[in-house]
Parts: sequence; C-alpha cells; structure tokens
Amino acid sequence: MTEPGILDIISFGPDGWGHALAVGAWMTILIALAGFAIGAVIGTFGAWAKISGGPVTRMVAETYTTVLRGLPDLLVIYLFYFGGSAAVTAIGQAFGAEGFVSFPGFLAGALAVGVTSGAQQTEVFRGAFRAVTPGELEAATACGMGRLLKFRRITAPLTLRHALPGLGNVWQVVLKESALVSVTGVVELLRQSQIGAGSTGRPFDFFFIAALVYLAISTVSGLLLQLSERRLSRGVRRG
Repeated sequence: MTEPGILDIISFGPDGWGHALAVGAWMTILIALAGFAIGAVIGTFGAWAKISGGPVTRMVAETYTTVLRGLPDLLVIYLFYFGGSAAVTAIGQAFGAEGFVSFPGFLAGALAVGVTSGAQQTEVFRGAFRAVTPGELEAATACGMGRLLKFRRITAPLTLRHALPGLGNVWQVVLKESALVSVTGVVELLRQSQIGAGSTGRPFDFFFIAALVYLAISTVSGLLLQLSERRLSRGVRRG
C-alpha cells in the first residue's frame, strides 16, 4: 500500500484534510480582517490625537504606540486572553456564577492583533496626513468647502492614498500574527496543520501546505491592495 501524497492530504474526500485546512484558512482570514479593522479604527483616532489633539491626548497616543510597539505580539495575546478570562470570571462570580469562565479565544486574538496593529497604523496614518501638502487643503478652503466637506472630499482620500503602501505592509504583519492566536484555542490554519501533522505523522507535508496557503492569501491580498492604490492614484502625475 503506497503512502498518500500531498494531493491526497488536501483532498476533500473522507480521508483527506482539505475541508479542515480550508476552514482553518478561512479562520485565519477572519482573524486577520477583524484585527486589521480594529487596528484601523484605533490608528485613525491615534493619528488624530497625535496631530490635532491636546497635550493629554498626544501623551496618551504617544504612550500607546511606544508601549504596544515594544511588546512581543504573543505576550499581548496572552494578556488579552488571560486578563479577559479573569475579568469575565470575576463578573460571573459577582452575579453568583461558579468556576472559571474562559474569554472567547477568537475575540481575545482579534482584539490583541487589533491593538497591536493599531499602534503601527497610527504612525502610518500620521505620516500619510503629513504627506498631504498644505496647498491642497488651502485650495479646498478657497473653494468654500467646510471642514466636514473638505475632510470627506480632500483630506480623507489623499491621506488614504498616501497610507495604502504602509497599510499593505501592516496587513502582511497582521496576517502572520494571526498564526499566534492558536494559543487561545482557536483552530486556524497553523493549528489545524499541527493537528494534521500529529494525526498522520507527516509534519513537513502539512506545514508545507500551510506555507503555500499563507503565500496565496498574502499574494492575492497584495494584488488587491495594489489595485486599490492604482485606483486612488488615477490622474495623479508621477515624477
């Protein structure tokens, strides 16, 4: 009897691991998207605090980016998971519940990845806003645009255009960080590969497949970001 090959492993038949790996890959994408979206919201407010905020908000934003960029990503995930579990357990006990209550692993991972990427996106958005020339904003004011209209029609599109290359790099980091979320019990692509490797005794095959899937997700998302960058750069004269 011949040993099954890689194609047999990724098949969707009764003896294949294709369905389990596909579910794991989808979970990886969901974690990355949730973390990136949370980070984008935090990064927007963080950049605003550093640019237009008062002394207190600037100090808070500076402290946030300094601390989060200096902590290991895995440590942040542990802090959110075990800290969240301790908080949920304490709340449950206050209402009469007994025993330990675990914080949802997906939520802890998404929040941890989001807070970590938010520190990076804060600097990306801040740099992108600084790249908008004062003349463009002065021209919008001269045309009679109010602050809200100027932000919607001029400031936000130009800032996003300058931010997209940096956001693309942050996305690649977030995608790799999603593999760390398996420590909270979430079965994403890497964790599913570990399960398959342990069950079949073929670790190289499973991890090689996982590497190809990660590269595929990274390549496709990179192409989408490039298309978005080209779309936002229509009509821009390049030197």
